[in-house]
Amino acid sequence: MDQNMNSTKEGLISGSGAIQHKAYARVGLLGNPSDVYFGKTISFSLANFWASVTLEPSPHLIINPHPIHDLVQFDSLDHLVNRLQSEGYYGGVRLLMSICKLFHKHCKDNNINLSPGNFTLSYDTNIPRQAGLSGSSAIVCAALSCLLDFYKVRHLIKVKVRPNLILSTEKELGIVAGLQDRVAQVYGGLVHMDFSKENMDKLGHGIYTPMDISLLPPFHLIYAENPSDSGKVHSTIRQRWLNGDELVISSMKEVADIAAEGKSAILQKNYQKLAELMNRNFDLRRCMFGDECLGALNVEMVEVARRVGAASKFTGSGGAVVAFCPEGPPQVKRLEDECRKAGFSIQAIQVVPSRLNGVDLKTLSK
Repeated sequence: MDQNMNSTKEGLISGSGAIQHKAYARVGLLGNPSDVYFGKTISFSLANFWASVTLEPSPHLIINPHPIHDLVQFDSLDHLVNRLQSEGYYGGVRLLMSICKLFHKHCKDNNINLSPGNFTLSYDTNIPRQAGLSGSSAIVCAALSCLLDFYKVRHLIKVKVRPNLILSTEKELGIVAGLQDRVAQVYGGLVHMDFSKENMDKLGHGIYTPMDISLLPPFHLIYAENPSDSGKVHSTIRQRWLNGDELVISSMKEVADIAAEGKSAILQKNYQKLAELMNRNFDLRRCMFGDECLGALNVEMVEVARRVGAASKFTGSGGAVVAFCPEGPPQVKRLEDECRKAGFSIQAIQVVPSRLNGVDLKTLSK
């Protein structure tokens, strides 16, 4: 078959007028959760899991429910209840509707004219739910890329402000989150982010510095099939931070400093230092949040890695762990064995290169 026909490559799908984009899961390598507290982080996009959104021109504007993630037909009442207990109430339809609304508002507020025309949006995703891998924002990010291309306004909405637009879309739905995840998914690759109050107040966004992904050592992803809800873990810490809790304020500053130290360690390929920083990052989170808040299952994923001497920390707020085995393949094998015994899934991490195209890069220079 001609590969140009019915291609599933991102962008315009030849012969159909449809547009398709992917956004990938995110791993917070260092510094999280300080992004919500004017801190610094380092994150990268994870090729193992992604969400894709397809936009097709149509007479009416239609948001297609996903046949699995937006299930509305059940075999029985037991089926419905079991489904809600394992998957929750929400699929991706509300995310697509929200980004359409916030995209429209952003364009109106910034005098960006949108040409007339309707479309049908549909999505798919293989990102594990509630695993701290930014599955919701991946759907929103992919949908935003489709809208930018459909309306031909990619050059008018700067890369630096797109994470804010994605975050506002999720906040509209009551999703608790920070900018880190959205930056990683918009930029792709490996990114150092500085969310200092000065930058946020002056620019409305952080300072984002892409880094060479070839500087990274091999990582592994550990995750559970039934993780905790990553949307609840920031709540009490946020209030304590606002109340001036000295432990939270000093610990969060140290977490942010870990990202700055990590940037230097990565540039120097000082992987022993990187391992130490990963472990310290989690230890500080544990000290602030406490095991009850983090959840026994999430803590056990970290401990499984540490039992074989691997460095480990949450990828986000819980549900998945990024692990680094500084001793190489024999240590990786021991980690895989321990994960299997504990009932956890483990995969070698593949890092996504930069997602920015020529038009995107031009907006960075303005």
